[in-house]
Amino acid sequence: MIDRSVTHATFTLERLYPAAAARVFAAWANPKAKARWFSTPDADHELDFRVGGREVNRSHPDSDLSLTFESLYRDIVPDERIVYTSMLHVGDDLATVSLTTVAFCPADGGTRLILTEQGTFLDGREEPSWRKHGTGDWLDALGVELGAGGHE
Repeated sequence: MIDRSVTHATFTLERLYPAAAARVFAAWANPKAKARWFSTPDADHELDFRVGGREVNRSHPDSDLSLTFESLYRDIVPDERIVYTSMLHVGDDLATVSLTTVAFCPADGGTRLILTEQGTFLDGREEPSWRKHGTGDWLDALGVELGAGGHE
């Protein structure tokens, strides 16, 4: 029997990076930098960072499974805010649809990044806790990219 469930969840993650907002923002906007911290070496990553632009990350964690994460950029205010909508497909099946807002806020000695994701998780293909954990991992990888840990 197929699980035809819908789970709605919202989470917020914060990181403090000892870098100027322009530098943190640039790590999201530059395709090579974003691929280093957001993707994996074996994945196919594309980034068209502009309002209306698209980002796609295709990976194959094992030979039987493909994951495609696709985002559309809805709002970009340089050094301040990014808003995007995303879909995650597991194989041909839609697993998640989400709206994400990333805010870059000045903080003592750097930038406080606040990421809020509102997700719709379909048919048990992904759990909100998995997404929150994975998103935290790539925010930590962004800290490494910036030469800092990212945690307070």
